[in-house]
Amino acid sequence: MTRTTGGTPKARALGAELREARVSAGKSLRALAQELDTNHVRLMRYETGRSVPAPEVVAALLTALGVPEVERDRLVEMARDADAPNWLTADRAGVRQELTALIEFERTATRITNVATGLIPGLLQTSDYARAVMRGKPVGEVEKLVLMRLGRREILSARNGPQLTAIISENALREPIGGHEVMAEQLRKVAELATWPNISVRVVASGSTTWHPGHVGPFVVFEFPKAQPIVHLEHYRSSAFLYNPGLAQEYLDAITTLLSFAMDETDSLEFIAKCANEMEAFA
Repeated sequence: MTRTTGGTPKARALGAELREARVSAGKSLRALAQELDTNHVRLMRYETGRSVPAPEVVAALLTALGVPEVERDRLVEMARDADAPNWLTADRAGVRQELTALIEFERTATRITNVATGLIPGLLQTSDYARAVMRGKPVGEVEKLVLMRLGRREILSARNGPQLTAIISENALREPIGGHEVMAEQLRKVAELATWPNISVRVVASGSTTWHPGHVGPFVVFEFPKAQPIVHLEHYRSSAFLYNPGLAQEYLDAITTLLSFAMDETDSLEFIAKCANEMEAFA
């Protein structure tokens, strides 16, 4: 049994986890399909999130791959509402699923626009800055997450990597997270990455007397070649993925508005360098 309403954020995250489980088991799509007496194209559609497998199908797949019961139960539960257009994560299992989703969206997107109002965007973070942001988590977990965050940046240097536009508020540049020395290094890194051909950094100065979408908070929009955009909203202990054409267009319009308020790329880099100099003066 298959639910064909695919392409949703949760369906694509589930598909990425199914693909990872199959690869870890060392099985090809054709071999697994033959074992389950099904078509490999159907399995491929599950793994890409274009079709949503029923929970019992997920259970059969994972059993054939020898996935442990706890992990199997987690993914079976994930499949129950994977065809829902929007997805809220608000528990520990959701944190892992959210990370899987972000990696999958970054891997398949053609364009990523990150509106950052309080922190430097994750794909541009240094290891020390990322550690400071993750303060409060267990040490072992922090180091693992830092390595994963730095590893995610590799997608930007891939041959067909996405275009990244980072719209960063002045406040995010001036908040010395981790200390002035750490922040100075972080700002220098942003300036360096902004010279890459597929990375654009635009700064929105503080002090605007006119309201703009940056006053509401951060968000990320992923755009894909053959699927509608996905919007990611991250909060303190929860996050949401939105998959609605009309809503996504509103966020794309918000990006256009923010870019009209932002400095151009040259002025943005000069401003970032100025902030870095100021941080170094305090270090």
